[in-house]
Amino acid sequence: MTTDYHSLLARQEAMRLRARLRAPAGHGAPHASPATAAAGLRAVLAGPADQEVIVRNLAQVTPFGALIGHLYDAMFERHPYLRQLFPASMEFQMAHLERALRYLIENLGRPDEATAFFTRLGRDHRKLGVLPVHYEVFEEALLEALQRQAGGRLGGDVTGAWLRMARFAAAAMVRGADDALREPSYWSGTVTYHRRRRPDLAVLRVRPSEPYPCRPGQYARLQSPLLPHTWRPYTPAGVPGTDGELEFHVRRTGPGGVSDALVTGTDVGDTLLLGPAQGTTTLDDPLAQDVLIVAGGTGWATARALLEDLAARRTPGRSAHLFLGVRTADELYDAPALARLEKRCPWLRVVRVTEGGAAPSEHGTVDAAITRHGDFTGHVAYVSGPPAMITAVVRRLAALGLPAGRIRHDPAPDGRTAGLTL
Repeated sequence: MTTDYHSLLARQEAMRLRARLRAPAGHGAPHASPATAAAGLRAVLAGPADQEVIVRNLAQVTPFGALIGHLYDAMFERHPYLRQLFPASMEFQMAHLERALRYLIENLGRPDEATAFFTRLGRDHRKLGVLPVHYEVFEEALLEALQRQAGGRLGGDVTGAWLRMARFAAAAMVRGADDALREPSYWSGTVTYHRRRRPDLAVLRVRPSEPYPCRPGQYARLQSPLLPHTWRPYTPAGVPGTDGELEFHVRRTGPGGVSDALVTGTDVGDTLLLGPAQGTTTLDDPLAQDVLIVAGGTGWATARALLEDLAARRTPGRSAHLFLGVRTADELYDAPALARLEKRCPWLRVVRVTEGGAAPSEHGTVDAAITRHGDFTGHVAYVSGPPAMITAVVRRLAALGLPAGRIRHDPAPDGRTAGLTL
């Protein structure tokens, strides 16, 4: 069958499924969908009991890599046309799904937090062409994968717990997609500026074709035409310009990926796609506490966005402390912008930290430097940068007594918002 025919079938099935989901409880097919809207999210809520069953039997279905391999095999065997929704290489996708499953299992005891997470994820996944019917397809493939991995010996109590967990996540994702029906699934943007600041790092500006709602500190997933169906997250640096332009700082992490395409294969005039803005690393409103910002590498983009937002709406008397960590002084690629902020903002104190200790920077790791500069337990902290740095800083701040609720960071750059992509 042709791709168009399969797409039409999927749309028709999505309409049928959506109508069934919205039917009053007790009507329709006895096999409840993963997004039983009539009963609400709580009806498909997997709780601590399901978490206990899943964890106790986890050895039967792990390692996750093998389980996920079986899942995609089952999905594409039954529905070959779905393969076109995915990038050519599945490695990154499989890693994202593993993080999503781990997140689900770890957070079944925190339903409100998990619901908010997967609601945001559902909003974002509209850009991939994900339809409600695909969650049912995913559910079927997951159940088959669990049995394949367990050699067909998995009990009904275990598969039931996994099923409720998957339906809970799917229900939240469908709700997120429904709530965002009035906004575009993605935005088209034109590259207006592209400059290599280092061989492995480029600064580019993108002008969306229509207004792009984004709070300073949030990130956008970008897709290059060189790699269809492949999206990677980048945080706009600073606040959008008066013309709506967004500036992105991209470090090339290796050959053949999105970062490589954006750094070495993108020119002024090229078109990129932007997914909906995501993330919660944004300033509180109102600003009730002083701010601590810790950044490393291109995590400076997030720090700069927060500082420019703070400069525009700072509550009188509030201050900010920035720790900016790099391996060498040469990695301070945006030094003029930082200097302008220091000059403009007398309430901002900046500590540059390099592993090499070149003057005027401090020597060592950025998390260690924090301990030498006072008590930050009364601050709200924002952390951005390489995954290892984020982990080290969050642990250090927690050890110093900063409450977890006042340490803000989005998932690390190698896997922001673990994607439950079908």
